[in-house]
Amino acid sequence: MWSRLGLLLLLACAPAPAQADVRGWIEANRARILAEYVELLSIPNVAADTTNIRRNADRLVGMLRERGLQARLLEGGDRSVPPAVFGEWSVPGATRTIVLYAHYDGQPADPADWTVTEPFTPLLLSGRHSAGGRPLPLPERGADVDPEWRLYARSASDDKAGVMAILAAIEALRAEGRTPAFNLKIFFDGEEEAGSPHLGEILSRHRDLLASDGWVIFDGPTHPSGAPQVVLGVRGIAGADITVYGAVRPLHSGHYGNWAPNPAMMLARLLASMRDRDGHVLIEGFYDDVEPLSPAERAAIAAAPAPDEMLRREFRLIRTEGGGRPLAELISQPSLSVLGLRSADVGADARTIIPASATASLDMRLVSGNDGRRQFDRLVAHIRGQGFHVTETEPSDEERARRPLIARVRDRGGYNAERTPIDHPLVRSVLSAAQAGAAGDVVVAPTLGGSLPLYLFREVLDAPTVTLSLANYDNNQHAEDENLRLGNLWEAIAIAAAVIGGD
Repeated sequence: MWSRLGLLLLLACAPAPAQADVRGWIEANRARILAEYVELLSIPNVAADTTNIRRNADRLVGMLRERGLQARLLEGGDRSVPPAVFGEWSVPGATRTIVLYAHYDGQPADPADWTVTEPFTPLLLSGRHSAGGRPLPLPERGADVDPEWRLYARSASDDKAGVMAILAAIEALRAEGRTPAFNLKIFFDGEEEAGSPHLGEILSRHRDLLASDGWVIFDGPTHPSGAPQVVLGVRGIAGADITVYGAVRPLHSGHYGNWAPNPAMMLARLLASMRDRDGHVLIEGFYDDVEPLSPAERAAIAAAPAPDEMLRREFRLIRTEGGGRPLAELISQPSLSVLGLRSADVGADARTIIPASATASLDMRLVSGNDGRRQFDRLVAHIRGQGFHVTETEPSDEERARRPLIARVRDRGGYNAERTPIDHPLVRSVLSAAQAGAAGDVVVAPTLGGSLPLYLFREVLDAPTVTLSLANYDNNQHAEDENLRLGNLWEAIAIAAAVIGGD
């Protein structure tokens, strides 16, 4: 078991001498790396866009081969499924095999929401746009590249930054005449942002090829302090859409107000019944299955900088939920969030009507011990407990005639959480290498707030995972104006090189 002091001593270990050579290579090649990255970001990468997602995959196969690796696509059973990109660097005499993972697809993006540039037209700025950053031309080869510059584009941080860090690290090691400390395999997922619905199938079809001693995941943001994070696990996710109904058509609010039930108000009351003022979920059994953090994991949280006050100032929040508990602790608990609400129109488009229906989309973040199916069933039971008849389809006239409260609940799917013990050999080796490659201290986090389908690597391949989260935390991940601070990319390349080289 690690004490807090033990963790701090581990984080204080000195960088490996080989990292000076890698950092020198990165500094000499920053402009060239940036130009190649801009080219990759210019290819639209929404998983549902079959043509462009395969353009991405083919380009990545080429980039791996240019770096001397054997590379090919790993297909599922259907050509419409985004392929995984696989690369391999075999090392004679190596006794271990490690797979590095990142995903090359990104969230859908509406150009109308972007204020800096269009999603797939990368733009370099002198700093964060909201802080007055100015557009810059791409630097010439050999020119200085300020680490505070920001690159704006969809997937600039999530997660083509992880892809580029791995590729550039391989190139850096080749340039320095070094080989990996293990047999190296690369796996780039093409539909993570779509929930990786075919990942299990691809892993099963290529089980022998993907056999390893563990997977290192490159995804996610740094700690809010700016420190790179070594993350033991990720939350799972379960999603649901809830629609409640009133009359079969919208009604005039003057003629029928106070008489016809208002679905928007019905839905608001239903949602309010699910959480208290502090964000504690009131659904019966919601926390029953949570696997508690170990003393060593709690020590890791205590050893990390506390970002709460800084984040409250940055986000202009006078209060936060959780009953006063810190963010790092709350991330290790399941949550329920309302992602969006829709019922008729608002603002200038509002009409004097009582809507015919109202819909909310929810996500439930899962932690170790939770099961997504159980949490969804508990949600449905709660809705029934509020007096609603629950259906999976649009209510029929017969149901409307018999049921005063009707809720259609649609399961949007998801996957369970995953967490590797803090004392696992894979965690220890990645943490040691990450600290060797980083410019400063590294934070250990039991759980990442976001979700990845890492449970599949254990269930299908019996392989442990550990995650390196290296993009700037203020990257607008999944939103408009996504961006990457270039200093985070250089740090990610150095850390990836340290992991591959076994520093």
